[in-house]
Amino acid sequence: MAALPATMTAIGISKPGAPDVLVPEQRPMPQPGEAEVLVKVAAAGVNRPDVMQRLGLYPPPKGASDIPGLELAGEVVALGPNVKRWKIGDKITALVAGGGYAEYCVVPEPQALPVPTGFSMVEAAAMPETFFTVWHNVFERGALKPGETILIHGGSSGIGTVAIMLAKAFGARVFATAGSPEKCEACKKLGADVAINYKTEDFVEVAKKETDNAGIDVILDMVGGDYIDRNFHCAAVEGRIVQIAFQKSAKATVDYRYMLQRRLTHTGSGLRPRSVADKGKMARAMEEKVWPLLNAGKVRPVIDSTFPLAEAAKAHARMESSQHIGKIVLTL
Repeated sequence: MAALPATMTAIGISKPGAPDVLVPEQRPMPQPGEAEVLVKVAAAGVNRPDVMQRLGLYPPPKGASDIPGLELAGEVVALGPNVKRWKIGDKITALVAGGGYAEYCVVPEPQALPVPTGFSMVEAAAMPETFFTVWHNVFERGALKPGETILIHGGSSGIGTVAIMLAKAFGARVFATAGSPEKCEACKKLGADVAINYKTEDFVEVAKKETDNAGIDVILDMVGGDYIDRNFHCAAVEGRIVQIAFQKSAKATVDYRYMLQRRLTHTGSGLRPRSVADKGKMARAMEEKVWPLLNAGKVRPVIDSTFPLAEAAKAHARMESSQHIGKIVLTL
């Protein structure tokens, strides 16, 4: 194998601000530590937390790289001590706590998964952040079961598109909200039974009407703000509301009587600060339950657009336009 270079190109954040603060720069080559692999990155997914980090609102966890990027796909080129599963030359996709927007990135061994059969590196890189988030929040925390109903807010987003496909694949009746007729149509194509245009329809009224007033069993919400109270209004008895972000506001006025009357559970989680052991456990559960669907071609991530690594600023501008349907990916 050829010797690895001493430096690499990565995207730095010159200062908090607009997309143009993302600039290519030279960084020292990272070194894999205990139970870590070094990956030559082929593609890296772009996510809302990257935008928040760029704005100065979401610093990386202690010990994580300050380079943005939470997911990638590529080839293993070096092994740290005590790596058991992966070998040099393996093609993997992985969740990382930072460092994805670069030519090379260190990955904790348990957070890596094999690239699914027939998937391009762009498709593989578009998966970890959204698949880990959806798997843990919809199926582990939300305990969605076949035959139940789920309401997915932001149905045309990266997380929303994955949540629709997986919930449908596991036998749920799927409701999704989106902000335009085109986005609602995209949600339906992915498997949503009911797509609600939140700009022209009240999702509470539609959910009640479509369920004969029974309400929704699981609600996946990344909006927050006034949605929190409205989610309580349309949740079913024993409903589970899972909060994964607050795009509107983290503060809300809520009528908590619904929680008592309907025995509701309101839970939530963030992925980035979780331990390697936690993320490894999620990875193994997905490899067992979700990877067979991917290998069989039954579920594929929706790719909105790709940008070369040096044009990370354009990728962020695309994400902030909210015009995208599915995932935005950087290519190397």
